Amino acid sequence: MTRPEILFPLFAGLETLDGVGPKTAKAFNALGVEKPKDLLFVLPHSAVDRARKTSVREVVLPCTVTVEVEVGNHLPPRVKGRPYRIMVRDAEIEFQLVFFHARGEYLQSLLPFGQRRLVSGRVELFDGVAQMVHPDHVLRPEEAQDLPLFEPVYPLVAGVTQKLVGKAIASTLARTPDLPEWIDPGLKLRESWPDWHAAVEAAHAPAQQADLAFTTPARQRLAYDELFAHQLTLSLARASMRRVGGTVSQGTGVLQAQVLSSLPYTPTRAQTRAIAEISTDMARPVRMNRLLQGDVGSGKTLVAFMALLIAVEAGGQGVLMAPTEILARQHFAGLAPLAEAAGVRLELLTGRDKGAERANKLVALQDGRIGILVGTHAVFQKDVFFQDLRLAVIDEQHRFGVAQRMELGSKGEAVDVLVMTATPIPRSLALVSYGDMDISVLDEKPAGRQPIRTALISTARLDEVVGHLAKAVAEGRQAYWVCPLVEESETLDYASAEARFAALRAALGEVVGMVHGQMPPAEKDAAMARFVAGQTKILVATTVIEVGVNVPNASIMVIERAETFGLAQLHQLRGRVGRGSAESTCLLLYQAPLSEGGERRLKVIRDSEDGFRISEEDMVMRGAGDLIGTAQSGLPRFRVADMERQAGLMAIAQSDARKLLSDDPGLISPRGAAARVLLWLLDQDRAIKLLSVG
Repeated sequence: MTRPEILFPLFAGLETLDGVGPKTAKAFNALGVEKPKDLLFVLPHSAVDRARKTSVREVVLPCTVTVEVEVGNHLPPRVKGRPYRIMVRDAEIEFQLVFFHARGEYLQSLLPFGQRRLVSGRVELFDGVAQMVHPDHVLRPEEAQDLPLFEPVYPLVAGVTQKLVGKAIASTLARTPDLPEWIDPGLKLRESWPDWHAAVEAAHAPAQQADLAFTTPARQRLAYDELFAHQLTLSLARASMRRVGGTVSQGTGVLQAQVLSSLPYTPTRAQTRAIAEISTDMARPVRMNRLLQGDVGSGKTLVAFMALLIAVEAGGQGVLMAPTEILARQHFAGLAPLAEAAGVRLELLTGRDKGAERANKLVALQDGRIGILVGTHAVFQKDVFFQDLRLAVIDEQHRFGVAQRMELGSKGEAVDVLVMTATPIPRSLALVSYGDMDISVLDEKPAGRQPIRTALISTARLDEVVGHLAKAVAEGRQAYWVCPLVEESETLDYASAEARFAALRAALGEVVGMVHGQMPPAEKDAAMARFVAGQTKILVATTVIEVGVNVPNASIMVIERAETFGLAQLHQLRGRVGRGSAESTCLLLYQAPLSEGGERRLKVIRDSEDGFRISEEDMVMRGAGDLIGTAQSGLPRFRVADMERQAGLMAIAQSDARKLLSDDPGLISPRGAAARVLLWLLDQDRAIKLLSVG
């Protein structure tokens, strides 16, 4: 599919713009500008008011002032390296223009003695004397109309000045064509959004402070364009997955009923609803692509196991993939009793399986004797064959971006995919990262889950905490002690864990164990196993225990230097306790004095156990990119749209994109063709490839 001709001027080289040479073009790359069209989306973040004043006396210094002056005496420096000063007088007072490293003859031609000039720049008081250092503009009175009254200020990088950006943008706007409309006419009318061309021009020509707000119609429209293009890409990915077709897996309910009757509790309404949504999806001839989102302890594992049983009841097999070996083993241990109740063969396959044992499992898998396989990504190695794989459940999805999901989907088998995440994600973000998926949410806690008491304690009271632990251990309770994050280095994390381990061992004896990221996997598993079995009562750990570790008897969580952790991490860590019948406690040890952000985070955790509320708060405090780690999440970097503040637009963009594609799957109607132009304009190459494949 070739780029539409109407966009050619915007995709030319940067050097074709006024004032841009090869060197500047290279400097522009650091702003994310590679083609003229990129400049359209580098919007001003503030502006300078250059409205004329009669005198510097009218304003409160320091600030930017524009006044007409009469040029007085030039005072060249007597000593090399000192500034060159020029006395000037406005309608009321005299002040100085100050220049460093300037040539005298240049300044005499720019500001000749006795003549009138319009000067604009920042005026400050130095020792009671008003000075304008390096005016931004010096003009003859008759050139006054050339001075912008309200001048936009753009983000800069080394080698790029305001003047240069302004010139390059003006040059780009001059060659920007009118583009056909891709926004739904009803929506555009309802929101009173301008046409695209008018929106771009308005965003670059603010006339007052209010024009810089993200709520102006022009900026709202440009933000919507970005969100819409992104959602179109995700909807195309979703459509292409569905085109592959899927296998109809109709459950009988027999195995599910056996498991439910073996449970000591009844599932929550949310669990029942999610199971129903999944079984409806699996019974359809299109591939399921569903996200199961549930807070810590909301019972995702049961829902996932029921889904796997549907695959088995339908005569196929299921696989559950976890990101780490510890988690895979834990899922295996947790699911074993359920599999036994259902009479289904469950096996574990990790990178550690070798030789005959591995070979036997592979044969049993290929013969269909293993109904459900649990493992790490090792289950997708070349020599692993299923007899009839119907469902893949992926745990902790945020380790895989949209691209990896598409890859998993292209393995040829039309496998239904269910993704689980314990990271509650605000709805707007879920739409961005998982817009190609359908979403089931578990928003209730199973009955009998005890609330967790959370307290903030200063590290000055560390000895009291250790005393409290000694007493708890004597009563037969177990505890986690999570050590602080030390910069980004695992070796330092490890050193801080070692030191804490030594101190607790000295105080409490052999009951203290340790697990950290630097240990060989076998040692890590052995340390975890001793804790699970209750041989060690206190487990000192770095954040390796953040996801999924399940020890019902552990009822105390101590997080040292809690202020160094993010909200989502604190919430995940706290969720490791409160899994048994005992009342649980989470102690957040902080080092005083706390920063404002640190204090706010700790209070949010102390006052709420609702992961979705916490994640909304987290997004407001940290921004969306950090929330799921932009680097590995494949989160798009929006230039105009602001995901935290324009969450509502994202939801509209998603339903609009899905509707456009269901009405016009090939994007061939006039509005569809306009949408193709938008995809090219905003570099949605993946979407364009999907269209040409389709």
